[in-house]
Amino acid sequence: MIEGKKVRIRALEQTDIDEIMKWVNDPEVIDNLLMRYPVSRYLEEKWLEKAYDTSDMRNKTFAIETHDGVYLGGIGLHKINWENRNAEVGIIIGKKEYWGKGYGTDAMFALLEFAFNHMNLHRVYLQVYDFNTRGIRSYEICGFKKEGALRDDRFSRGKYHDTIIMGILKEEYEKISKE
Repeated sequence: MIEGKKVRIRALEQTDIDEIMKWVNDPEVIDNLLMRYPVSRYLEEKWLEKAYDTSDMRNKTFAIETHDGVYLGGIGLHKINWENRNAEVGIIIGKKEYWGKGYGTDAMFALLEFAFNHMNLHRVYLQVYDFNTRGIRSYEICGFKKEGALRDDRFSRGKYHDTIIMGILKEEYEKISKE
């Protein structure tokens, strides 16, 4: 397990599927994710099986839970590029009553520590929609910097929005983690 101050990051379990199904089909939860359409249990179970595959060296997906064992969501490193030592991070806090309370930020810090100091990555990046102000604020607290934007990349809420690309380098993380 990967320990944070408020959360632990653990392997996904088959027993997580019922909570996952609630989240991936909740419009408010998926509004900030790259997904858009309802997901069947069958497809989500197939995704979960793929997440278990330890031989997949390009994607590592985990569960986030409180120290009391409350399953909050997921976090993962995707498109891991071992040659260039970078990966894209994705995160979801599915339990809305835990939003805005620092659990996602703590999970991100814990995963960054793992990515930089145990996996020897050099850069971690992410995509976030311009309307996800809570997420952007959390990423900035973790040390991510805006690297660019895909203009008018997503149609949501009746208009087009930019997808912001943010990234953090190992030395930037090290500086923040010492503060």
